[in-house]
Amino acid sequence: MSELHQKRILLAEDDEAMRTYLERALGQAGYAVDAVDRGTEAIPLLESGNYDLLLSDIVMPEMDGIELAQRCNEISPSTKVMFITGFAAVTLKASREQPHAKVLSKPFHLRDLVMEVERVLEEKLSAQL
Repeated sequence: MSELHQKRILLAEDDEAMRTYLERALGQAGYAVDAVDRGTEAIPLLESGNYDLLLSDIVMPEMDGIELAQRCNEISPSTKVMFITGFAAVTLKASREQPHAKVLSKPFHLRDLVMEVERVLEEKLSAQL
């Protein structure tokens, strides 16, 4: 198994159909994926797990993706952050609040998602070398 296929992703997405769809696609691409439906459920996993990437929707109940990313930066600074959203205005806010995070706008093709995840994780690997 290659280095790529050992990467762990924490997926936070409140839409059940989208969460299932993304979890399946990333799993088929060889990633280990843990999925939750809200930011507050992601926090204990970040505290106890070692994730390479937090892939989060921005608009979610209880805790939005931007706040989750800020908490992720505190809890697990080596975890990269990538946002997915269907709201253009939210994309701008995410870019301001988390300038190092990649933002992928819905709708997107699964192939594009997997390519962006690979790119973000390659950047993490390059930064460690």
